[in-house]
Amino acid sequence: MPDGKRTAEISRKTKETDIRVKLNLDGTGKCCADTGIGFLDHMLEGFAKHGFFDLEVTCKGDLHVDSHHTAEDIGIALGTAVKEAAGDKNGIRRYGHFALPMDETLVLCAVDLCGRPYYSSDLTFTVPKIGDLDTEMVREFFYAVSYAGAMNLHFHEITGVNNHHIAEAAWKAFAKALDMATQFDPRVNGILSTKGSL
Repeated sequence: MPDGKRTAEISRKTKETDIRVKLNLDGTGKCCADTGIGFLDHMLEGFAKHGFFDLEVTCKGDLHVDSHHTAEDIGIALGTAVKEAAGDKNGIRRYGHFALPMDETLVLCAVDLCGRPYYSSDLTFTVPKIGDLDTEMVREFFYAVSYAGAMNLHFHEITGVNNHHIAEAAWKAFAKALDMATQFDPRVNGILSTKGSL
């Protein structure tokens, strides 16, 4: 197992948002999220807790417009933090997957930290908002994470009725899949790729 802390601190400021993200991949699940969107804070807290990541997120965004810039830009910052904290990916599993049940809902997430961005999802929402988050922003958030993090990220909704459950299952499934993908495997010698790098 390589030595050194797998952490990242990202600051991102535009005319629309001012964001700071701190991430420790080898944490204990501590989270402090202040995005201005209560439901997104709740999702980030679940992500940190169930992935055993330490996470701090603060954002001042143009919520007087809508939630789009805030949700998307936090996704960009978080994806960047994951990519930076994972480093050269020496010794890690690279792949992760998890099927997460939440009452009537079952959502599958699969991750490949391959250095190539790709996003696929069939998550379906039947309401325009969950709390103060536009449900359209679930896709925008995870799309941004996948591209900024240079990862393949797939979601498949196996069953689901309640919109809150579907969203929460997605965030928690992503946490568990990412935790698996970033864990060290003693059988992995160097980088898990026939190319020798990711």
